Amino acid sequence: MTFKTEQEAFWAGEFGNAYIERNQGDALLASNLDFFSKSLRSTRGIQSCIEFGANIGMNLKAIQLLHPSIQASAIEINATAAAHLQQVIAADKVYNTSILDFEPTHTYDLTLIKGVLIHINPSELPKVYDKLVASCGRYLMVAEYYNPSPVTLAYRGHTDRLFKRDFAGEIMDRHPQLQLLDYGFAYRRDPNFPQDDITWFLMEKK
Repeated sequence: MTFKTEQEAFWAGEFGNAYIERNQGDALLASNLDFFSKSLRSTRGIQSCIEFGANIGMNLKAIQLLHPSIQASAIEINATAAAHLQQVIAADKVYNTSILDFEPTHTYDLTLIKGVLIHINPSELPKVYDKLVASCGRYLMVAEYYNPSPVTLAYRGHTDRLFKRDFAGEIMDRHPQLQLLDYGFAYRRDPNFPQDDITWFLMEKK
């Protein structure tokens, strides 16, 4: 697999493999279940979803508990993570490719991206925004680190690997058919169900 950006190669390789080990387990599943029970409370009739950058499927596991009959698909750049994903959702619904190379062919009731836009090269964000919206049949969930203006931060000793900005605001400016339906914040110091200081935005396509 060839990549357009350094960030893609970073997550497809050894760093991405190490991320798998740090981000799994029952405690994370419980936190994700709490997260999605709150962030998806305004949705109705979700029967299909696609997650951009699903890793090993910890988000999808929680969504499946909330919507047991949901038909789930996922995009994942890391081959090891994609192999794990095939134990969570149907193997033919796992797309082991870069988000930058993925071409949506149909829409889903829910399109989800969580903790992934922050790691994408900022020059590629408009293309990713367009792919998210093209995949969205009704609801788009964006859950990322938020900052009102773009900033770049060090990430585990690496530079140019973590970017914060108003992703949801930029998406809605670019695609005015999306309207904000709900939003909220999940805190890393929550005593019961911590998340990684994620601000989430639920949008609906009109």
